[in-house]
Amino acid sequence: MDISEITIEGDTPGIAWRLPVFHFKGDDSRAPTVYIQAALHAGELPGTALVHFLCERLRRAEAEGAIAGSLTIVPHANPIGLAQSHFGELQGRFDLGSRANFNRDFPLIPLEKRDTLLADLGRFSATDRLKRKLLHMALGAELVLDLHCDDESLQYAYIDTVFWPEAADLASALSMDAVLLSDGESSAFEEAVGYAWKHEGGGERRTSLPGRLSTTLELRGTREVYPEMAAADAEGLFRFLVARGIVRAVSEPLPAFARPAAPLDNIEMIRAPEAGTVLFHRDIGDRVEAGERLATIVTRPGFPEGAIEVWAPQAGLIVTRVSSRFARRRGDLMKIACDLPSSASRKPGTLED
Repeated sequence: MDISEITIEGDTPGIAWRLPVFHFKGDDSRAPTVYIQAALHAGELPGTALVHFLCERLRRAEAEGAIAGSLTIVPHANPIGLAQSHFGELQGRFDLGSRANFNRDFPLIPLEKRDTLLADLGRFSATDRLKRKLLHMALGAELVLDLHCDDESLQYAYIDTVFWPEAADLASALSMDAVLLSDGESSAFEEAVGYAWKHEGGGERRTSLPGRLSTTLELRGTREVYPEMAAADAEGLFRFLVARGIVRAVSEPLPAFARPAAPLDNIEMIRAPEAGTVLFHRDIGDRVEAGERLATIVTRPGFPEGAIEVWAPQAGLIVTRVSSRFARRRGDLMKIACDLPSSASRKPGTLED
């Protein structure tokens, strides 16, 4: 394993961030190349824990001469966000200087313009320079995994329909509880990678990209950071690498993925109709039927008629739930993966900001 370091100079004097990057060199030019990064939203640490155990596993494979495809791994992709705290609370989702989401506004370019990402970097902010360097590294690979987590959540993945169902092996290897099939219409990191591949060489937008994959893996909730869990996730990802021919090892065939795979149009975003204290009646992993009570919102504590109920609009699997027990009006409460499209209109792109 080789270790290099990327330096991101700050936008004020005396500030710079250093970003370690791990490299495992493969010995087979025919094997796929891989890019893995964790914690682009700096406080989402299950992926960082997974990478810690995965690198240990890969070092053993390297010592055995078993690395076929080259891997680039960034254990913590956002040192800028990691340095942001407000009254003791880590603020790793948005850049406090620009208010931009660290996982939005990645450049949308065709693959042949990859090197333009690093041209004239001095005219960009530190956050945009970080985004450009991460995207540049990722576009040198064929399989790109962006490790995130949700708030309170099952283990699930966002996978563009252009990679499905070929990517079912990844969902199976990591025992995903669900897959959300995205439309590739945002500027998030994994969709910027997909955009570059779909528009490579000009001409019509590609609708199939065999042998390639760019995905966001949501590794449960923010508090799900335990050694046994991280080690098991790392072993699952290692199985995927073996199945795709990146690492040579004896492994059992991956079972077929049999969990829900729902288009984003089939995701019910449950929101609070009014502000108040949230009393949940159902938990992540529960299957609910249409009309079941999901939560009670105490809008005026102590007053008669001081609470309102939130009901399931259709049957489905509760994939995520917020950890906060106070909701602002229209604040997100849950995501429910359903068999049928939601009646609520949805703009193309991500489900949340």
